[in-house]
Amino acid sequence: MVSKIMENVGLVLEKIREAAERAGRDPGEVRLIAVTKTRTVEEIEAALAAGIRDLGENRVQELRSKAPFLQDKQPTWHLIGTLQTNKVKQALEWADLIHSLDRPSLLAELAKQAERRGRPCDALVQVNVSGEASKHGLPPGDLEPFLRLVAQQRWVRVRGLMTMAPLSDDPEDARPHFRRLRELRDQMAALGLEGVSMEHLSMGMSGDYVVGVEEGATLVRVGTAIFGPRD
Repeated sequence: MVSKIMENVGLVLEKIREAAERAGRDPGEVRLIAVTKTRTVEEIEAALAAGIRDLGENRVQELRSKAPFLQDKQPTWHLIGTLQTNKVKQALEWADLIHSLDRPSLLAELAKQAERRGRPCDALVQVNVSGEASKHGLPPGDLEPFLRLVAQQRWVRVRGLMTMAPLSDDPEDARPHFRRLRELRDQMAALGLEGVSMEHLSMGMSGDYVVGVEEGATLVRVGTAIFGPRD
């Protein structure tokens, strides 16, 4: 198991490098987040041994149960799943970057808890580019007003945008959605809002991360391609 995970990490990193070079990008701009949902500490340690530095967890409960056992490895933890306001305090104990900021109530709670901790919180705004009812995230038309709300407070710093493409067997189906997120990023960056930087695009998972990199992703969230299918 350990050797297979380490081999898979190498394969994914190689595909990221090739995709970045095809797009005329520096592969060093792209960070691979190993998604650890349902994975054991032993599996995660194998990924870390292969050079992974960024770990992504969907649920706060799982994050809290695993992170203490991996503290000595000093990974960067990303909370990539939907975040309920009543879990914010717990999330900020471990998560370095929240990928799913998508509503004013969550912004307010993140700001409140960050102020209590005396440390600003870094987040990405999740955008529902596809418009699917099953997806979380702000509609693209609501993004600018929301970022202006972010600019009015000092405890939450937006570092970029995140989206999820519709499920498909063809990675190319994700391309227009990823391209749209990149265009939104460029438009929002031009506003020059206080507390809003647009350095990150979190887009692309096991089935479409190559397309994500070609379209400008700086963070890709990969689970199955590293750890194999979930039980």
